[in-house]
Amino acid sequence: ICSVRRQVFVEEQGIPENLEWDGQDADCRHVLALAEPAEVIATGRLQPDGRIGRMAVLCEWRGRGVGSALLKQALVTARQQGLGTLRLNAQIQVVPFYQRFGFETVGERFEEAGILHQSMRLTVQ
Repeated sequence: ICSVRRQVFVEEQGIPENLEWDGQDADCRHVLALAEPAEVIATGRLQPDGRIGRMAVLCEWRGRGVGSALLKQALVTARQQGLGTLRLNAQIQVVPFYQRFGFETVGERFEEAGILHQSMRLTVQ
């Protein structure tokens, strides 16, 4: 998990380490995508309050459905936990990705860690 997030967020996007490692991982449910032999190629987390975050797919695996599979599993996990509303802060370039899964934009765009974001939410059925 850590190596994927470090590579995507810290190395590729330049997010400072202290912002990436926020101390909340231990309280979250994590979803993973694996390639053979048990190599983690993508990760995401679901916080107890229904916030989805830290969705990261290694560069060489993007555009191959890995992110979609990861998000679908996060949605299944949220339903199993009885969460009614899911929230996330999407980087602007991936807003259409989340919209394909029914997420709606909420409020104005904002900057986080030097990157433009949009809050989004989804009511889980």
